[in-house]
Amino acid sequence: MDLLIGLLLSTGVAVADPTPSTLHRAATAAKQSPNILLILADDVGQEVLGCYGGKSYPTPHIDSLARDGMKFHHAYSMPVCHPTRIALMTGRYPFRFGQPAWGSFPKRIESQTFSRLLQGAGYATAVAGKWQLALLKRDPQHPRRLGFDAYSLFGWHEGPRYHDPLLWQNGRQRQDLQGKYGPDVYVDFLVDFMKRNRGGPFLAYFSMALCHDVTDDLPQPVPFGPGKTRYDSYAEMARQMDRIVGRLLTALDQQRLRDNTVVIFTTDNGTPKRSIAGVRNGQFYREPVVSLRGSQRIAGGKGNLRDDGTRVPLLVRWPRVTAAGSEVDGLVDSSDFLPTLLDLAGAQPPADLALDGRSFSPLLRARPGPQRRWCYAGLGGRHWVRTKRFKLYRDGRFFDVASDVNERRPLDQATVTGNAKAALNLLAEALVGLQSKR
Repeated sequence: MDLLIGLLLSTGVAVADPTPSTLHRAATAAKQSPNILLILADDVGQEVLGCYGGKSYPTPHIDSLARDGMKFHHAYSMPVCHPTRIALMTGRYPFRFGQPAWGSFPKRIESQTFSRLLQGAGYATAVAGKWQLALLKRDPQHPRRLGFDAYSLFGWHEGPRYHDPLLWQNGRQRQDLQGKYGPDVYVDFLVDFMKRNRGGPFLAYFSMALCHDVTDDLPQPVPFGPGKTRYDSYAEMARQMDRIVGRLLTALDQQRLRDNTVVIFTTDNGTPKRSIAGVRNGQFYREPVVSLRGSQRIAGGKGNLRDDGTRVPLLVRWPRVTAAGSEVDGLVDSSDFLPTLLDLAGAQPPADLALDGRSFSPLLRARPGPQRRWCYAGLGGRHWVRTKRFKLYRDGRFFDVASDVNERRPLDQATVTGNAKAALNLLAEALVGLQSKR
């Protein structure tokens, strides 16, 4: 099995760059397509949110998306942020591109992002917050090449993201941010973008800084914040995250955009194991992150391929389409967002663009349609495929995660029967079949 599965790491072949003419638009005019507000929080597992049973942090605004929309129980990311962003923007798994180096994006597919394709479908596009796909001081036009008409992004590994942030906005570094709090600046930018494009359709992509801790590799530590002698704790960042999401939802209401805007909230990986708390004797120190879900204490699992690192929240509010308070068990992974966003826009990807992702739009509409039978996550040479209950790793380990969520007791492939045997066959076939798809 190892020899065959090892082929999964081979890279994909290039496909032709799409142009607006290659996108098949629905018969309805673009102005009738819904606006899209896509919120990607950073380092937030399911156990953080009240709507998933979290007890440690108040998240009423995010919880309102579950109350007024749809909650997914089986959404999965990559175990860390950069691979998730690659998959989310391209609809393909990172191994298709040879596992792009941290902080990079494959140049040959810059025209194949969800933002470029939505531009071709008539959408105005903007992104704010975290980029992580290039150093903006070296390539300030990178977000525009990837399909964003407007952007306001912090300089990843260039400066602060929270207090007195270093931001690049539409090709230039802002010089007016002394005393400002980054997450509010990002929201101000997106709120202004939505107001200016309220005639629609628009895509507003909020790639949040919260709840990731501060940058730790600059010559001088970044500011603590007014009157503080330490950085915000994870609990403080979780409260800020919810407040910031509340500002965006309020802006939609105030601009009478709520009814024609699909709001999608998800995250890039699980909760961190530790978060930078401050500086002591010239060195950063970190504190463990442990959250309550019901009566269960859950330690952060970012970087793990278990559920604590890859099982993430997914909430969608689409007024008059998704039933309020609905919950679904359908499988979703990071590659599914590109085809879903195109589906919402009434567009189709170019015929020669081979995707790993599958639209979950039928679930939002409560309509019959093909659903995922398995999903994927990986980091470097380690990866798995899974159903809701069973998980098969590249190295052959096979788990019933419904009864063994911490994956301590691998099943013996030679002796499994019934549902386990059927799942094993499906997942083994999936691992082998991935290498043939480009």
